[in-house]
Amino acid sequence: MTHSLTRRRLWQAGAAGLALGLSGLPRPARAQEAVALQLSWLHSVQFAGSYIALQNGWWRESGLEVALLQGGPNAPVEPPVVAGTALVGISAADYAAAAVAQGAPFRIIGVAMQKNPFAIASLPGNPVETPADLAGKSIGMAIANTPVLQALCKLNDVDFDAIRIVPTQYSAQPLVAGEVDCLLCWETDLPVAMAIQGIEARTMLMADHGYALHSQTYIATEDSLAHRREALVALMAGEARGWEACRADSDAAADLTVAMFPDAGLDLPTQKLQARRQLPLMFSELTETHGFGWWSDEAVEANIRTLSLLGREVTPALWDRSILEAVHAG
Repeated sequence: MTHSLTRRRLWQAGAAGLALGLSGLPRPARAQEAVALQLSWLHSVQFAGSYIALQNGWWRESGLEVALLQGGPNAPVEPPVVAGTALVGISAADYAAAAVAQGAPFRIIGVAMQKNPFAIASLPGNPVETPADLAGKSIGMAIANTPVLQALCKLNDVDFDAIRIVPTQYSAQPLVAGEVDCLLCWETDLPVAMAIQGIEARTMLMADHGYALHSQTYIATEDSLAHRREALVALMAGEARGWEACRADSDAAADLTVAMFPDAGLDLPTQKLQARRQLPLMFSELTETHGFGWWSDEAVEANIRTLSLLGREVTPALWDRSILEAVHAG
């Protein structure tokens, strides 16, 4: 059985446009340029826009044969992009800044998550609703994320030493079991897992309290920007189209994700809820005005401030909007 989201009205119209030209006759075949998009993690609805673009042939329509390379704990994003194995990688501003500091010739060419997904999760009986509530609390987290918590405290004048850090595995269990008062996690994963188990969680999105750090950013090399611009525009145009379709029907996007990767151990209800929680982080008044992936100069300034608190010094030159300007022109 072939799984396709073109059964949905929005995508039916798009798929029809793939098959027929204005004359109603089949389009001539185009030479396909093989490129790869390196994902930042394992396959899930986190990358649903890419799956939609691939499934509906929107990249092929633009002359690209796109391979989606799975990421994971042992598959960092940056090396394949530097080596040219991947044309574009999905990273984050802090990872891109670290790579640039080591000499990588990267530019951020798109921002999928307008709001950083880091959140503080707690239970209703002992909620953390503002950064000030962290004082006197115990927080379960990876020690590697200590700079993230320190940055949040500095941004909000909270005494970092008044918080007790408890090193934990990345799981909701320490919170549910009462071992900690809260967790440092992503809005789109541990709180979703708790909700699926029927456990209500309160989440405080750190982005709402000054922690400005672009996530799920698209990175490309300076060489690709100079010599493979047409392919970059086509790739990002497909991403934009895929994510707009995901926003139009996130449940269908979750259906497709689970169908495309039957061996990934994905749970459909979890994927549907994750998609619904992720999309508000990706779309805003800014993207409504300028299009998917856009960012403002003010956002760049805020990112530079947060990166400085994380020990990363960058300039606005790290961000290059020229590809999106071409994607969204007219």
